[in-house]
Amino acid sequence: MDYPFDTVGLGSETIDTFDDTYKLLKSKFRIEPTGDINFHMEDFEAFKDCKDVNVKGSYVIKNARTDCYVLFVEIHKVKRSGTNLPHLYDYYEYQSWALAYLKKDCGRAFIRPETLADKLIELVHPVELDFHDDKAFSDTFYVLVNDRYKAESAMNRDFRNVVMDMRHEDVVIEIVNHTLIIGHHKPIMPETTLKLAEFVVRLASNC
Repeated sequence: MDYPFDTVGLGSETIDTFDDTYKLLKSKFRIEPTGDINFHMEDFEAFKDCKDVNVKGSYVIKNARTDCYVLFVEIHKVKRSGTNLPHLYDYYEYQSWALAYLKKDCGRAFIRPETLADKLIELVHPVELDFHDDKAFSDTFYVLVNDRYKAESAMNRDFRNVVMDMRHEDVVIEIVNHTLIIGHHKPIMPETTLKLAEFVVRLASNC
């Protein structure tokens, strides 16, 4: 059977999950496989601890104002366990991420739901970017940037409204200049992937 993603190295359960996810996306959006595109996943801090990141399937969503993408990603990790005689654990994870291109250069930015620990650290070491005219957003999300001017310009009210609609305790948003990715480090699931796709469509349509 031909699948619209790379099945090399995948178990039957993972193939079924990929297939169910693809079918759900296709039932909601006009999507097309992208072919071989380098999305430069290695540029993102979200994958800094990975030995390798391999895109097993990538799809462009064509009914957004500008194209946005959903990616099926294979994460290769190696971890050590133990102290005296450490063991190496070599394993793979399969995740879904969505990607959109922003009109404005945001520099580098990292956005996730804010925790109590974040709030306490902020009292001692104020490093977070807060939007004083948008307390609801600043109370909900933890934002780290390397260029405050670029970030404040790119993360306008329209941008923040779209992000506010995406409330998920494990979601991570990372931006490198004009490229935004959103996802989390949990196994790929159809409904969760659909929410990521809906987010980048709203972002592409409003920002």
